[in-house]
Amino acid sequence: MKKPLIKKILLGTLSIFLVLVLVLGVHIYIVTRPKAPDEHTKIMARIDFKENISKEQADKIAGWMNVQNGIDHVFINPATRILVFTFYPVKTSATQIEHDFKNNFNLAASRYMPSEEEMKNGCPVAATSSTYKAVTFFKRIF
Repeated sequence: MKKPLIKKILLGTLSIFLVLVLVLGVHIYIVTRPKAPDEHTKIMARIDFKENISKEQADKIAGWMNVQNGIDHVFINPATRILVFTFYPVKTSATQIEHDFKNNFNLAASRYMPSEEEMKNGCPVAATSSTYKAVTFFKRIF
């Protein structure tokens, strides 16, 4: 008499566990799938300079970038010759910003575009977080 009861309890527990894992997987899939950009979406882009720039040039570039439509934040480091900025994709695009930048400044610079391998790896900061590892684990399962 006790064996059928134990089998029912184990089967019930296993069923509940599988349903909860399935619900968790569906939830993670829904939360992590890409969404269309809206007015709150920000994107980060980078422009690399092929030549040295002075502090004065960096300040002038940062000032010009800050008044462009759709640009949120600007970070420029003359020592590394890198310009990083965030923008709202519903107001402008990185291609348009790069085009306007090249028209306004006579500097050898180009937008940094990550390779396909870098895009597959995702954000280098997130790759070390436990949340990221859990999400990628469940993405591989489902």
